[in-house]
Amino acid sequence: MNSVILITGTSSGFGALAARALARAGHTVYAGMRDSEGRNRPQADAVLAYAAAHDVALIPIELDVTVQDSVTAALATITAERRRLDVVVHNAGHMVFGPAEAFTPEQYAAVFDVNVLGTQRVNRAALPLLRAQGRGLLVWVSSSSARGGTPPYLAPYFAAKAAMDALAVSYAGELARWGIETSIIVPGAFGKGTHHFSSAGSPADTGCAADYAAGANAGLERAVMQGLSACEPQDADVTLVAQAIADVVATAHGQRPFRVHIDPADDGCEAVNTLADGKRAAFLRRIGLGDLLHPA
Repeated sequence: MNSVILITGTSSGFGALAARALARAGHTVYAGMRDSEGRNRPQADAVLAYAAAHDVALIPIELDVTVQDSVTAALATITAERRRLDVVVHNAGHMVFGPAEAFTPEQYAAVFDVNVLGTQRVNRAALPLLRAQGRGLLVWVSSSSARGGTPPYLAPYFAAKAAMDALAVSYAGELARWGIETSIIVPGAFGKGTHHFSSAGSPADTGCAADYAAGANAGLERAVMQGLSACEPQDADVTLVAQAIADVVATAHGQRPFRVHIDPADDGCEAVNTLADGKRAAFLRRIGLGDLLHPA
């Protein structure tokens, strides 16, 4: 069945790949990206070119998850053009790399703004429509860093992804009786096929960062990157994340998995999530709310 889908953060990485995979599967996909008439104009043009070349419904749309007016306008456009929205894919995110102490509080706030508050802005614009329909799907692109191995120098990003994951879990229970389903995609670290590390932000407090680089932690940044790279199999395929999203969308309503892990490095997140999600389910049943584990 053709679904109308909105994906955030599609200028590169998982979002760009997922938008194309979903469009190839026959869905109408709105590829949200910020500054689509400026810095990301080449990416928006690439979306249009792909749609024309493959004869698919893939439509770039201006969407900055850090600006409520931008989010509201994007949802208004989709509603006006399609009269419905079936799937929201929360993918927009930003990574930073460096010593936790060297990032300013303002930098932490900015990372949370994109990775966490951005999902709330989109939900507040999209969920009234999904609740009125009595049907829908939220797909959250989380990270194995939320509960798996957590190497140093990624603290703001790890903290934000853990917060987003917790938000997704809470929303899942609150939306179930509205017929809105939740699936959480959990990718591991992919050093190839994305721009996550190459475009990562740096600490604003360069003096503090220099202290770490020259002091007891000298060489640690390089060791972290080398260690992560060594854990990633040579055949790790980032397109598996996009395919996992497409597979979730293709699954029948009420049968979709709560989580899907794509972690070639196997950092332990799947084992921890399996235990935690099982405990959550058992507790909801214990307090008489087991129906919240599945959409109405």
